[in-house]
This record gives sequence, structure tokens and C-alpha cells, in this order.
Amino acid sequence: MTASPTPASLPAKPRAAVVRDALGVGIAVGLSGFAFGVTSAGAGMSTAQTCVLSLLVFTGASQFALVTAIGAGGAPFAAAAGALFLGARNAFYGLRLAHLLDLPPKVRPLAAQWVIDETSAVALAQPDRASARLGFTVTGVSLYLGWNVTTLVGALGASALGDPSAWGIDAAGPAAFLALLASMTRGTGSSGSWRRVRDRPEPVTAAVAAVLALLCLPVVPAGVPVLVAALAAPAVLIVTRRRGDNS
Repeated sequence: MTASPTPASLPAKPRAAVVRDALGVGIAVGLSGFAFGVTSAGAGMSTAQTCVLSLLVFTGASQFALVTAIGAGGAPFAAAAGALFLGARNAFYGLRLAHLLDLPPKVRPLAAQWVIDETSAVALAQPDRASARLGFTVTGVSLYLGWNVTTLVGALGASALGDPSAWGIDAAGPAAFLALLASMTRGTGSSGSWRRVRDRPEPVTAAVAAVLALLCLPVVPAGVPVLVAALAAPAVLIVTRRRGDNS
């Protein structure tokens, strides 16, 4: 199988194309902050609490997990723990992006706030460091501004909309996350099935996590299923490593 080209061997991408792609992701996903604002207000959070969550936490999956668990009557500790587990993936993104972007030390604490699924996906898709920095920055700025503005609008308009589940608004955030996941799992190649799992374990991890969460829903308190689903990643990693060592 031919090795994939390294970033250094790929042609440079025009700045306009990078900005266009980054703005497309940032604006499109930023609009789903409206769904979070409505969902959070529907779960009993005040407008101020909702906006502070978006300003400081700024990772949609964790925010939705937190307010959904609280709205379902889950214990605050379980809700916060579930949100923390989901947000932990950003630390792994940060390890990869630290080498790719190689930002000055003074900028890194600020950039860390924008290390999320969307900025990581755009940055990692670029062929060189300059394009990666540009894509990361434009995505981060546009998404942060859009997410927080629409969060405020959604929280203020929640009373007029009523139950978010009746409109399907609460599905917007998870749908955006799944769209990114789908783009990451394409093109697994034509090699053997086990090699595909070993080289691209994301689809298997997502499927295992979904099964674990669904099995737990009827029997555990709200907020706990996402904690159990978090076990999917280490489980798949252990199995693939063992199979890889034996092959």
C-alpha cells in the first residue's frame, strides 16, 4: 500500500481557499449555538449561566451533555463528569496541534481555548503549517463569535419557542458532531477488514460507544451513560493493539 504523502510534500493551498473553508465550518457550526441556548434554557439554566458556559467551556458536545443531563434530573456531579469526559478529547487534539501549529509560547494559552473538533479538523486538513495556522485561527474566531452570539439569542428566545425537542432543535449540535466524525471516517481503503479497523478505528469506537450508551439508558441515572460510553475508546485501543501484536 502506498504511503500517504507528508505535509511537506503537498502543494501549498491558496490563502483564499483556506479562509473560505474555515469560514464555512465556523459559520455553519456556530449557528448551532442557538440550539444550545434553547436547550440550556429549557433545562432550567439562566441566560447568564448559559452564556458563561459558552464563553468559558466552548466545546459543544460537553455543553450539550451537561445541560441535557441536568434537564433530565441527573446529579450535578454525574453531569459534570460526563461533560469532562467528552471534553478530554480536546487534550489529545492539543498534543497533535502543538507540533503542527508550533505557536509562540505567549499565544498558546489563548489558542488552547479554541482547540475543539472543528478547528482541529480544519487545521489537520491543511498541507502546510502556514495554512494550518490560518485555518485554525479563522475557524476559531468565526466559530467562537458565532457560537456565543447565537447562544445568547437562543437563550433569550427559548420561552417563545417552547420545548426544543418538539422542534428538533436539540439535535443540531450532535448532528454537527456526527457530520465531522463521518468526514473523518471516510476512505478506509480496500485492505482487509481487520487492517481497516486497526488503521481507522473511529467508526468502530463510535459504534461501540453508541451501543454502550443505549444499553445503559434504561438502567442508570441521567448523565451516567456518557461516562460508560467513554470506555469505548480505551477498549478499542486495547483490542487493536493486542490483535496488532499477534498479527
